[in-house]
Amino acid sequence: MEAVWRIESARLIAGLARVVRDVGLAEELAQDALVSALEQWPETGVPRNPGAWLMAAAKNRAVDQFRRDRNYQRKLAEIGRALEEDHVPDAAEGVGEINDDLLRLVFTACHPVLSPDAQVALTLRLLGGLTTDEIARAFLVAESTVAQRIVRAKKALAKAGVSFEVPAENERAERLAGVLGVIYLIFNEGYSATAGDDWMRPDLCADALRLARVLARLVPGEPEVHGLVALLEIQASRTRARVGPNGEPVLLLAQNRARWDQLLIRRGLAALEKAGHGPYSLQARIAACHARARRPEDTDWLRIAGYYEALAVVAPSPVVALNHAVAISFAFGPESALELVDELVEEKALKGYHLLPSVRGDLLARLGRAGEARAEFERAAAMTRNARERALLLDRAAACG
Repeated sequence: MEAVWRIESARLIAGLARVVRDVGLAEELAQDALVSALEQWPETGVPRNPGAWLMAAAKNRAVDQFRRDRNYQRKLAEIGRALEEDHVPDAAEGVGEINDDLLRLVFTACHPVLSPDAQVALTLRLLGGLTTDEIARAFLVAESTVAQRIVRAKKALAKAGVSFEVPAENERAERLAGVLGVIYLIFNEGYSATAGDDWMRPDLCADALRLARVLARLVPGEPEVHGLVALLEIQASRTRARVGPNGEPVLLLAQNRARWDQLLIRRGLAALEKAGHGPYSLQARIAACHARARRPEDTDWLRIAGYYEALAVVAPSPVVALNHAVAISFAFGPESALELVDELVEEKALKGYHLLPSVRGDLLARLGRAGEARAEFERAAAMTRNARERALLLDRAAACG
């Protein structure tokens, strides 16, 4: 049942939302159908097409509900027409309609009327098929907090009268950027956990990667979607190498590259061929430079520095500038990079950002200024909320002597 739900829930909710025009109600009907399946399938067996069974059961529930509704006649006609489609189409038929429904659901879950936290929670719930408990554990917040976010998100969509539709062409680019941002945020939280005792949450990375792949199938003509897929595929390829035997973090240049997943790298490089020149595509090209290097010393840091320069034009930010400085340090030496990092010390956006003193500590250590490096690593350790990362930074501080 869990496997069926993970596979079918997004399509089921998307199809129902198209009919009832209410994401919250669509999810309730889908869950009612799931309860019916839990009651009946142990006796009758799993049907040949579980998705079709769930869709029919949910639509029948919708008919029952609208019979009690004052808009009975109008709604019943809508549901009656939908009931004529009494199964979820197979791969050979109706694929366009399924894709349209899913795309509508993606844009609805990531609607700008919702806060970023609400967009993430609703996306993982509706498209990822995660429970509130799973989402809460992934982001280290109370289950009640996640439940409230989801409830408020549904109410906000209903109150704003958000249409269950793909936005018009003139709005689509901006809205698509928000969708990509949500998926990217989910992946990043899994790749480098903000807080807690785990350095990574691979399940969250897997959910984000799956959502990105689905989106690429839904809008194959959008280069930046392929750029995001390429980035996530290549980043995910390092998952096994990023964590040591006791759960400790392993930084990029110290990783055993034989443990990198070559299938994911090949998939990422294939997606990169369809990518454009936006922020995710440029980050994917940087990741590809690392993926192609068999040894750390084979890394084309000059090319990476060039990509970061381009990224600073397309999506300027102090974090991009900090990463550019790291690339400069390996391409031209730590001394010139330290000047760039020192210029960022007063940046408001980097106040409390632990990677700034961490990078500065690394540059100072490479320049032989051990005492200063130690102080920077200790400062970075005090800023991070991740226990594994704090231990790593304190180890680096101690290594400075």
